[in-house]
Amino acid sequence: MLKKTGILMLAIFMFSQTQAPAQIRDRDKAPVEQTWNLEDLYPSPQAWEEAKRELVAEFDSFEAFEGKLGKSPQNLRDCLQLSSKVEKELSRLQDYAHRAYDQDTRNAETLARKQAISQVATTFNTKTSFIVPEILLLDKKTIETFLQKEPQLAPYRFYLNDLLRRKPHILSKKEEAIIAKAGLMSDAAYSIYSVFSNAELPYPEIELSTGKKVLLDNSGFARHRAGPQRPDREKVFKSFFGTLSNFKQTLGTQLYANIKTNMFFSQVRNYDNTLTAALYPNNIPEEVYHTLVKNVNDNLDTFHRYLRLKQRMLGVEQLKYSDLYAPVVKNVDLEYTIPQAEEMITEALAPMGDAYLNALQKAFDNRWIDYHPTIGKRSGAYSSGSSYDVHPYILMNFNGKYNDVSTLAHELGHALHSYFSNKNQPYPLANYPIFVAEVASTLNEALLIQKQLEEINDDNIRLSLLMNYLDGMKGTLFRQTQFAEYELKIYRTAEEGTPLTGENLTRMYEELVKTYYGHDKGVCDVNESIKYEWSYIPHFYYNYYVYQYATSYTASVALAEKILNNETGIVDKYLKFISSGGSDYPIELLKEAGVDLTTSRPFEKSMDMMNRLIDEIESILDKT
Repeated sequence: MLKKTGILMLAIFMFSQTQAPAQIRDRDKAPVEQTWNLEDLYPSPQAWEEAKRELVAEFDSFEAFEGKLGKSPQNLRDCLQLSSKVEKELSRLQDYAHRAYDQDTRNAETLARKQAISQVATTFNTKTSFIVPEILLLDKKTIETFLQKEPQLAPYRFYLNDLLRRKPHILSKKEEAIIAKAGLMSDAAYSIYSVFSNAELPYPEIELSTGKKVLLDNSGFARHRAGPQRPDREKVFKSFFGTLSNFKQTLGTQLYANIKTNMFFSQVRNYDNTLTAALYPNNIPEEVYHTLVKNVNDNLDTFHRYLRLKQRMLGVEQLKYSDLYAPVVKNVDLEYTIPQAEEMITEALAPMGDAYLNALQKAFDNRWIDYHPTIGKRSGAYSSGSSYDVHPYILMNFNGKYNDVSTLAHELGHALHSYFSNKNQPYPLANYPIFVAEVASTLNEALLIQKQLEEINDDNIRLSLLMNYLDGMKGTLFRQTQFAEYELKIYRTAEEGTPLTGENLTRMYEELVKTYYGHDKGVCDVNESIKYEWSYIPHFYYNYYVYQYATSYTASVALAEKILNNETGIVDKYLKFISSGGSDYPIELLKEAGVDLTTSRPFEKSMDMMNRLIDEIESILDKT
C-alpha cells in the first residue's frame, strides 16, 4: 500500500513559508537517490565496451541468411529472431551511451561512446539491409503460409504485413544498403546543434533587479523567463535571444542541413514530400496534420481570449511575449521539493489503480529519474524506454516550480507507457508509435491539475493553478501547432527550391508568431528578439514530431474526462492501450481506447474545456 501523507496540502498552503528548492549545479553534490542509476544498464564503461565488442561480433551471423529468407519459414524466423536479439542489445548500448552523455555534454569520453555506438548502429543497419528487400520478394499469400506453418513468427505478423503496405517505398537490396550507410551522416546536423547549444554556445550572464547575477543557458532561461519582475523578464528574453541572433547563420545552416537530409530520404524512397514520408510509416492520414493546423487557426479567438485574460491578471496595459511565463497571481509563487512533487503525482494518479501506482513507485524508489539541472547537463526533459529488459530513464531539470511538477508527471506518463508495453509485449511489438507517445504523458498532467483543483478553495491559489493549466494548453495545443505549421512552411519552402538561411527562417518565424499571438490586433506584442526563437527549439530537428503533442493532447483530454467521470471499464481500456506497444497502427490503438482522432470531436472537447477554464477564472476575478 502506498503511503499517504499531508505533504500535498503542506506544499499548497505553506508556500509563503517554504524556501525555494536549492539549485544544485555541481553534479557531485546531487543526492545519489535523485540521480538515475546507469549501472542498471551496465556496471561500468568497461562492461559497456565489452558488451559492444560481443555484439559487433554477432553481425557476421546475418550472412548465413542472405538470399535464403524466402526458402522456408524457419529461415525467416531465425533471421528475424536474431535481428530482434541484436537490436535489443544495441538499444541498450545506445541507451547507456546517450544517458551518460546527457549527464554532461562537455565530457569528451561520453561523446566518443555516443559517436561510437552510432557507427555500430550504422554497421548493423548495413549488415541487415538485405532483410526487408528479400521479404518483399515474397507475396502476401506466401507470407501468410509462413505465418501458419511457423507459430514463432506470430510476433512478426504485424511487421510483415506492414512491410507489404510500405512496399512501394522500399528499394532494392543494394539501394537499401546505401541508405543504411547514409546513417553515418544523417544525424550530423542535430549532433552539431546539440553540442553547440548545450555545451559551447556562449550564453549571456545578466544581473537581475535584485542584484543577483544569473547565467542564461537553456535551463537558466527556462527559470528566469518566469521571474516576477517585468523588467527582468524583458532583459532575460532580450539577452537570451540576442545571443542566439549572433549565430543565426550557423544555426540556420544546421537546421537547413537537417531539412535537406530528410528531403533526401523522402525523395529516394519515392514519397511525394517530406510530410508524406514522415506520416506514412505509422499510417497517419495527412489530413490529420492539416486539420489540426486548420482547427487551431480557426480557434485563435479562444487563444486570444486566454492571452487577454493573462493581460488582465498581470495588470498590464499591453501584454508582451516576455510576459507569457510570468506568475499571474500576486503573492503566489508555489515552490515544491522533489519529495513533495512525487507525493502530489502519486495522489493525482490514484484513479489509475494499484498496478499503475505500483509501477510509479518503482520509478521513484529505483532511481529511474535524474532530477537536478547541473552544469553541462542536457537541457529540457525526456523519458527513454528503449532498454526493453531494464527500465525507462527520465531526465529532468527540476527547478521547484509547479511547471516542473507537471513536467515530471508528463515524463512519468511516457515512462509507464514504456514500462507496461515492454512488460506485456514481445520485443518486436513493444515499441509504440510516436503518434501515441504523448497521450500517456499529457493524461498524467490532466489528472494532476484536476486533483489540485479538487482540493483547493483559496481563490488566489486556484487562479494560479487554473492559469497554469491554461498555460499548458497554450504550450501544447497552440504553441506546438504553431511549431508544426512553421515546420511545414520551411520544409515546403526548401522543397520548392528556395534555400533556407538564417534570415528567411527568421522572417517566416516572425510572421507566424505574430499571427498566432495577435500582434497586429494588439493582443500580444511580439518584440524584435522573439523572431530568433526558432533557433532555440530542438524539436525542429525531429522531423514533423511536434504536431503529435497537440493531437495526443486532445486524445488525453477526452480520456481524462472519461476516467474522472468513472466511465465503466475505461481504466482497463487505458491500461490495455499503454500495454499495447506497437501491436497496431496508432489511430486504431486510440480507437480501441475510446478516442477517434479522425474526427474533430477530441479537439472540440479541448476547446470546450479551455473556454470553461477561462469562464471560471473570469468568474473569480469578477467577484474580487
